[in-house]
Amino acid sequence: MSVRLRPQCAMVLAAGRGERMRPLTDRVPKPLLLVAGRPLIEHQLLRLAAAGFERAVVNTSWLGEQVSAALGDGVRFGLALSYSHEGPVALETGGGIRQALEQLGDPFLVVNGDVWCDCDLAALDLGGDDLAELVLVDNPDHHPRGDFALDGDRVRETGAARLTFAGLGVYRRALFEAHAPGRFPLVPLLTGAMARARVGGRHHRGRWCDVGTPERLARLERELAGTVG
Repeated sequence: MSVRLRPQCAMVLAAGRGERMRPLTDRVPKPLLLVAGRPLIEHQLLRLAAAGFERAVVNTSWLGEQVSAALGDGVRFGLALSYSHEGPVALETGGGIRQALEQLGDPFLVVNGDVWCDCDLAALDLGGDDLAELVLVDNPDHHPRGDFALDGDRVRETGAARLTFAGLGVYRRALFEAHAPGRFPLVPLLTGAMARARVGGRHHRGRWCDVGTPERLARLERELAGTVG
């Protein structure tokens, strides 16, 4: 039986411009948009602390100074926060994680800053031979074709039972270390590892929302009203 590795540090991706959220994101970075009375990214940080994480890294780009000013050192969330500033042009997911590697452990958890999910973060880990473990969810209306196929506990690029990547994953540093620093996407790294059967996955059947548009933000606000402090 493969040894399961549990992440000790987390990264919250918060560098995106939030084009689909405009005009809301013209003056406020997407992670600081309010939902259920607090900035979206604060929900992420509180869930990480509740799951036992002590450290987290937040990457920033567009209006990034607002993010670091709002969150500070993370003490009030029960975390030690550090930042990976990417400059005026975000490095995409792969490049952003690659830049922050020195601040992360091995393995480490990554969560998209623009999702809301009730997945049990304390339960996320990955097999000792795997380079990644992805959380997948049922395909939402706005993404009916999904992203990847889940075959047992293996994630594959193609297959019948396609699901949507939830923006939650546990990764090994080795997945990124061989790539030169700079701006690059995550998906080619994942599909390369999938071809070698080194990406595990799990199907989360609970609540999940990709807060990518003002309409979805408003819907999540209605769903959480009175249920999240």
